Amino acid sequence: MLRSLLAIIGGAAGGLVLVALVVGVVWFCMLHHKSIPNKNSETASSDPSALVEWNRGGRFSTAGCSYVTEPQGARQFALEELEQATKNFSEHNLIGKGRFGLVYKGMLCDGTIVATKMRPGAPRQDFVEEVHYLSGMRHRNLVNLLGYCQEGGLQMLVYEYLPNGSVCNHLYDNGRESTKRLEFKQRLSIALGAAKGLCHLHSMVPPLVHKDFKTSNVLVDENFISKVADAGVIRILQRMEDAFPSSQAYGGNVFQDPVVAGPEMLSVTSDIYSFGVFLLELITGRKASCLGFLESGESLIHWVEGHAGAQDLIDQRLGNSFTSGGMKHLVELTLQCLSLHESRPKMQIVVSELDRILETEMTLTTIMGDGTAIVTLGSQLFTSS
Repeated sequence: MLRSLLAIIGGAAGGLVLVALVVGVVWFCMLHHKSIPNKNSETASSDPSALVEWNRGGRFSTAGCSYVTEPQGARQFALEELEQATKNFSEHNLIGKGRFGLVYKGMLCDGTIVATKMRPGAPRQDFVEEVHYLSGMRHRNLVNLLGYCQEGGLQMLVYEYLPNGSVCNHLYDNGRESTKRLEFKQRLSIALGAAKGLCHLHSMVPPLVHKDFKTSNVLVDENFISKVADAGVIRILQRMEDAFPSSQAYGGNVFQDPVVAGPEMLSVTSDIYSFGVFLLELITGRKASCLGFLESGESLIHWVEGHAGAQDLIDQRLGNSFTSGGMKHLVELTLQCLSLHESRPKMQIVVSELDRILETEMTLTTIMGDGTAIVTLGSQLFTSS
C-alpha cells in the first residue's frame, strides 16, 4: 500500500515538472519572438547588411508614418579605421560634396560600405550629443546615420551607403535631361518613399524640420527604394553656428520657402514647399532652377499654373507610361504643396494622396496596359472628368 502511494506521488511530481518545463519553453519562445523587430516594417532598413549591429536594442511600433524607438547610441569610429576604409580619403573615393562637407565612399573591415561626410572642426560634446540623437532615428525611408569621428581636426558623419545615388542622377545631369528613363510609376514610388521619410521626421515630438530637403537629398538603394538624406544635418550645423553662412546662399535656393524671411523661421510647412519643388522636378525631369520662372520674376506656383495646360510641362521621356488622371492628380498635389503657407497639406495627407495615385496607376496600367488614357494634350490635365 505504501509503495503504491509513493508511486502515485512520484508520478504526480514528475508530471508537474514536465508541465513546468513545457510552460517555460513556450514562455521563452514568446519572449524571444517579441524581441525581434519586424524587418518588413517601415521602420527597418532595406539593407540586409551588417547594419543590424547598430540596430540592436531598438523597440519598434508602427502607427501610420511614425514609430517609437528607444535611444540608440552612435558608433564612434577611429580616424585610422575611416582612413583605411576610404584609402586615406583618396580623390578616387570622393563621391560628392554637401552642406556638411566632402563625401567619401569607403568599405569597413567587416565589409560594410559607408558614406563618410567630412569637415574641419574641433572636438565638441554638443556635436556628439546631436549625432547620438539623430542616429536613433530608424526608418525605411531615411538614410541611417551610423556614427561619427572627431579626430585630427576633423568632424565626420558616417552613413549607410546607397548604391544608386541621388534621384538627380536619374533625372538630369548638370541641368540637362539624363539619358536614363524613370517611368511614371517609378517616380511616384520614389515620391511616396521620400514623403514617408519626411512624414516620420514631422511626426517626432517635437517635429524635426529637415530645412534642406531637395532632390539631391533623396537617394535610392539597390531596390530603388527612396530614402531622405541629411535629416538633421542643418540642426547640427546650426548648433555649430555655421549653417546658412549668408542670406545670399539662403535666398538663391529654389527649394526654400519664399514666404519665410530667414532660415531660423523654417518649419514643417517649409519642408512641404520644398517637397512640392521636388514633385515638380519629377514631373518635368528638369532642375526647377532651369524652368525659366526666375528670369521672368514669377513665383514658382504661378509659373506652374501658367504652364499646367502646356505640352512642355511633362517630361517627354515619360512617353505613354502614365494615365491622364494620374498626372492630373500629381500636378494638383504639387500645386497644393507650393501654395500659400497656411494652405499646404500636412505630410500625412501628402503620403495618403501619393499612395492613392500610385495604387490607382498600378491598377489601371495592369488591367489596360501602359499608355492607356494617356495625356495627349496638356490642357486635358484640368478638364472636368
